[in-house]
Amino acid sequence: MLFLYLTYFVLIIKVNTNSVMILQHVKARCGIYPRSTIQRFAVPDDKVPWTVEYKEYNPPNYTSPSIHGKPWADPNIDEPNFKPTWNSIDGNVNRKSHMSNYTIANGYPMNPVGRTGICGRGVLGRWGPNHAADPVVTRWKKQAESDMKITETPILQFIAIKRGDTGEWALPGGMVDPGEKVAVTAVREFQEEAMNSLAATEEEKSEWKQKFKNFFNGGVEVYSGYVDDPRNTDNAWMETVAYNFHDHDGTTVGALKLNAGDDAAGVRWVDITPNIKLYASHKDIVSEVYKRLLE
Repeated sequence: MLFLYLTYFVLIIKVNTNSVMILQHVKARCGIYPRSTIQRFAVPDDKVPWTVEYKEYNPPNYTSPSIHGKPWADPNIDEPNFKPTWNSIDGNVNRKSHMSNYTIANGYPMNPVGRTGICGRGVLGRWGPNHAADPVVTRWKKQAESDMKITETPILQFIAIKRGDTGEWALPGGMVDPGEKVAVTAVREFQEEAMNSLAATEEEKSEWKQKFKNFFNGGVEVYSGYVDDPRNTDNAWMETVAYNFHDHDGTTVGALKLNAGDDAAGVRWVDITPNIKLYASHKDIVSEVYKRLLE
């Protein structure tokens, strides 16, 4: 179900996004695979690329039983009726990568960044790219209750949610539904995770619709591509498109009462600092937003 301002046209300003391209993954090679007891096969930094020989490489094959039969998930790749069209729009499923065409080896799509220490699909729904959208909603931090001016050392804040699965702070994004526009996903996920729109009253929805009518029509695309996500495998991986929605004077979303919802364990405004720690590649994305807003 779509709520509130999702009926409005979302204007996305296209920009060069190559400055935060992920060329190596670290979190996608670490330790125990999420929500399992499966230990990844060790992959040294120099053995990540598929072009580098690694004769000893013998990763475990794991696809979580929890995704079998789910409407949002692909079937097992060897099922006779499953004939995906890789690197293309396959019906209403987007199997194209933001990176470039990925390789198919023995019928399996191969992670474009390289080895992860585990093959199969893990907990991801799709073989190959799994598309998400991440809204980066920002404001300049108040130096005093009545002052929203940018000082000589401005502090940028963004709305972060605390993930229920890992306990890490992250962007309030989520998966793109089949046939859904990515920009619409970004706004929908923000509502669900940072405002708990699924539990909101009709009166609250009407108030938000008026308040945010213009704010979410002006998103700037800041990144599209691979995400260094701990759920990634050799055959399934996360990609995202991130949009910045900036509250210039702090009177729109900046004055919003946040309310964690959906699968978020918490929500708050977070300062963007050099030592900030965030889920997956989210630090790279918010750092790029900070840099752009200071220009």
